[in-house]
Amino acid sequence: MSTASRGILVTGASRGIGAAIARAFAECGDRVAVHHRTATDLAGAVLDSLPGGGHLLVGADIADPAAVADMVQAAVDGLGRIDVLVNNAALYADPPVTGSRRLGHPVTDTSYEDWVAVWRRTVEVNLLGTANVTWCVARHMLALDPSAGLPRGRIVNVGSRGAFRGEPEVPAYGASKAGVHAMGQSLAVALGAHGIAVTSVAPGFVATDMASHVLSGPEGDRVRAQSPFDRVARPEEVAAAVVYLASPQAEWAAGAVLDLNGASYLR
Repeated sequence: MSTASRGILVTGASRGIGAAIARAFAECGDRVAVHHRTATDLAGAVLDSLPGGGHLLVGADIADPAAVADMVQAAVDGLGRIDVLVNNAALYADPPVTGSRRLGHPVTDTSYEDWVAVWRRTVEVNLLGTANVTWCVARHMLALDPSAGLPRGRIVNVGSRGAFRGEPEVPAYGASKAGVHAMGQSLAVALGAHGIAVTSVAPGFVATDMASHVLSGPEGDRVRAQSPFDRVARPEEVAAAVVYLASPQAEWAAGAVLDLNGASYLR
């Protein structure tokens, strides 16, 4: 798929799905702002791996509204404009907050103190942070005329199968991703008349560093068997879908949530 060079902001692009998305856009000839929170070295390695030129690093904790505004402005300054936003940054499960060794926060085994803390942090990052990045970028898109031959803008949210299937070990994650899907559909209606198409993808398990502790452990075979293909997704497969949804040709997908789970969960 070939388009004129666009400015692309990918949040959470220092590894995994975000890094694959950044590379996929760069391979299309686009200029990419690689966002990270604290993983400067990892993000720098992603930046160095991108073909073409005009790419840059931008950093921010997206739970901080002021830092979000500064990060988006830095991306605008470095790219010249943002034509596509990919909201990928998300928190799956923080380290246990009061000494427990268990990752996650199942309601049956989590103290009230931990429950309150992990829900607050997860929603601040995954939902409120994503909403704030989206506001800043959408208002930038609305203030500019579209590039020649391109739509005014595209926003693609990386949600999760867990928003529909449920996440009993990390319910705050599942709920936050359901909120991201709902936000995307609301904004698809709000922004469509302005030429900005908003969509979401809902991946299942993906073979990333973050998932390696599950996939390489005793649960790995069970997770792979959830799909009739007996595997999990590759980050590049999610990236390919995001690149399509960000294309001029995908306008009529506005409001859609695309399942990317290898038939492991059907709805």
